[in-house]
Amino acid sequence: MRPALLALGLIAVAGMWLGPLPSLARQYFAAHMVMHMGVVAIAAPLVALGLAGGAIDPTVRWPRLFSAIPAAMLELVIVWAWHTPALHHAARTTTLGLVCEQGLFFLAGAFLWISALGSGRDRAQRLTTGVTALLLTTAHMTLLGALLALSSRALYDHSASHMSMAARLDDQHLGGAIMLVVGGVSYLAGGLWLAAQVLHGRIRERPTPARWSRT
Repeated sequence: MRPALLALGLIAVAGMWLGPLPSLARQYFAAHMVMHMGVVAIAAPLVALGLAGGAIDPTVRWPRLFSAIPAAMLELVIVWAWHTPALHHAARTTTLGLVCEQGLFFLAGAFLWISALGSGRDRAQRLTTGVTALLLTTAHMTLLGALLALSSRALYDHSASHMSMAARLDDQHLGGAIMLVVGGVSYLAGGLWLAAQVLHGRIRERPTPARWSRT
């Protein structure tokens, strides 16, 4: 399954970047958000699942480098930074800005998911920190998505010229909802799945109580 998952992840990245979305993202915030969520919440976990436990799992060779909590902090900084007006403007109006933004989104997302799902040294500790990291990411993705979806004014002025202010606000609300649902669900599902692995491991390690034998 690992090669298939890795291939699906790479195909998802190619679909996000080589299809119609980059041109649509210049005009529609929602299309831009689809690209974002596509690489961090769909492609990145598929790539991580394709690498985890395999021959090229980087957490086996560099377990300290791939630490889930620092990876989550790095993704938080990158995601929020690229949603500030100045950097978002660069990503929506220049090819270089879009390439830098999307590349960092994918690398940060893959770094976090691989750090959480990898099979490097001290697997139990990696699972535990992975739960924390993914749930933390769920929280800040949900918060940012809610801010965008519930804002009473358009925060970015890069929508199609024919769109009214009300339509631009609706476009932003839709983009925020996409982040809220897709990002929140993906990272929450990953965190809960890892939590189940942790609990399963602890149950298996729990000693079986001795039973009184009949005499």
